[in-house]
Amino acid sequence: MDYEKLATDIVKNIGGKENINTAWHCATRLRFKLKDESKAKTAEIENLDGVITVVQSAGQYQVVVGNAVANVFEAIARQTGLDNEEQKTQPQEKETNLVNRFIAFISGTFTPFLGAMAGAGILKGLLALFVALNWMSATSGTYEILYAAGDSLFNFLPIFLAFTAAKRLNVNQYVAVALAASLVYPTLVATATKAQTLHFIGIPVVPTTYTSSVIPILLAVWILSFIEPVLNNIFPEAVRNIFTPLFSLAIMVPLTMIVVGPLGSSVGNVLSTMVTSIYNFAPALAGAIMGAFWQVFVIFGVHWTFVPVMMNNLGKMGYDPLLPILCAAVISQAGAALGIFLKTKDKKQKALAGSGVITGIFGITEPIIYGLTLKLKRPFIYAVISGGIGGAIIGGFQVRASSFTLPSLLAIPTYLGKGFIGSIIGIAVSFVLGAVLTYFFGLSKSQAVAEEMDGETEKLLAPVQGTLIPLTSVNDEVFASEAMGKGIAIVPTDNKVVSPVSGTISAVYPTGHAIGIISDQGAEILIHIGINTVKLNGKYFETKVKQEQRVDQGDELLAFDPAKIKEAGYDNTVMMIVTNTKQYEVISTQETAAEHNTVLTLQLLK
Repeated sequence: MDYEKLATDIVKNIGGKENINTAWHCATRLRFKLKDESKAKTAEIENLDGVITVVQSAGQYQVVVGNAVANVFEAIARQTGLDNEEQKTQPQEKETNLVNRFIAFISGTFTPFLGAMAGAGILKGLLALFVALNWMSATSGTYEILYAAGDSLFNFLPIFLAFTAAKRLNVNQYVAVALAASLVYPTLVATATKAQTLHFIGIPVVPTTYTSSVIPILLAVWILSFIEPVLNNIFPEAVRNIFTPLFSLAIMVPLTMIVVGPLGSSVGNVLSTMVTSIYNFAPALAGAIMGAFWQVFVIFGVHWTFVPVMMNNLGKMGYDPLLPILCAAVISQAGAALGIFLKTKDKKQKALAGSGVITGIFGITEPIIYGLTLKLKRPFIYAVISGGIGGAIIGGFQVRASSFTLPSLLAIPTYLGKGFIGSIIGIAVSFVLGAVLTYFFGLSKSQAVAEEMDGETEKLLAPVQGTLIPLTSVNDEVFASEAMGKGIAIVPTDNKVVSPVSGTISAVYPTGHAIGIISDQGAEILIHIGINTVKLNGKYFETKVKQEQRVDQGDELLAFDPAKIKEAGYDNTVMMIVTNTKQYEVISTQETAAEHNTVLTLQLLK
């Protein structure tokens, strides 16, 4: 992949550098906050080689690239001068939706070090596994050194959060880090651990431990984002670089210790209590809901709202019950990808599914979701069902994660302890069930037998079952003369019309007798049911789609009653015409039976 070219094309099609307020990336997506999303050419971006899809969610313009996202972002950063942060020189975003602003803040705060956090969590899980298997002693120097490597990020989590949160809020990062470091300062941590109450100018400071905490530092940095501009306005530029940090720390550290920290801890405790109460009331039900709908949350970007809750659970209780459940949701998508891989004959689809199985079991599901299961629809539904069943099993066993990491097979060691066998069963069930359901029920016949397009050739399936006849033989001079374009005609034996291609509905006639489609490869197709049936004014027709709706090959477009149409005195022959015929060589099948098989092949003329 040419990262430089892809980066250039993406920047150009999102409206250029001047249209970017924010730029950063996560494990698979380039994330932008654009000044004007209407300037972005989404269709052109989705057609770029290397782009899986575009998602507009939570106030973000997200370009899903996959595993190469870091390389593409680096190229974008080099070309535009943007960093993995919000640009301080840009005007404030015109975003009024509080939920979207919160989600964007949380995602922008956690994503920069999410990989490091996942790696550290896996290391802790592996150490726990090694100790359980007696491969390593918990008192050995090797263990202590490696445990420090795995646990340090979580122990000093407020410092990491302070740095990234300050970037998002345009606050001096180093002042924010100093504020966070004061919360985990060894002397103060020791005092809080002994439950000793300190006094600041006579005001008691509630003994609270902030190591591994999330909400207190986020609140503190948020408040700092209001105080810092005021101090900058008070002090002249000559002394601002010294006095603003001085007074920021002098104000915020005591304020955080006395008010903000205890308040944040209370909020975190309430959230943890709520999650624990719901989970304890019906753990299997909670597992089924989270296992089924987690990937739906990911699609809409609202999954970030759960991250502070999970991190708070780990910090306050030492475990989290949600992370093992989410593993079932992730692995079920990998199972669905395996089902597609085993079933499909489409070479391109098979290659994407094969790589998707590998990335999915390691926790990266976006290529599967946007490249396969969501487009094919039924595989996504079966993955949701499988994730729900696997999640219910894991929830029923009350499995707990001892450390944060991305839900994947690599995270299994972090589930050691109570109900561990349940995590193995639940994950296995979600994977196998996702594969089996998708293999047997997830792909329609047309989706399973579709052949790979070479970019210049496109195959059109019969839109209805029946007997094939030449278009030139139909009882209508306009169609028979091929003045509207070349095509095929079918005397129907079925009452259901399906899409011959994957594409977009370009026209839906009010009378329901005809539908226009533009395929993903650019073919303009008209499906016309009957001759002069417009005079029926919609009688005996039931349209199933709307204009501008996205459809996949084999999706139902409309239902009609061929017998009633014939009884009413009209010819019920179904015609499929390629209206931009001049761009193609149109090759008709030699078969006489239409069974949703390939009936037209379009070869793009050079």
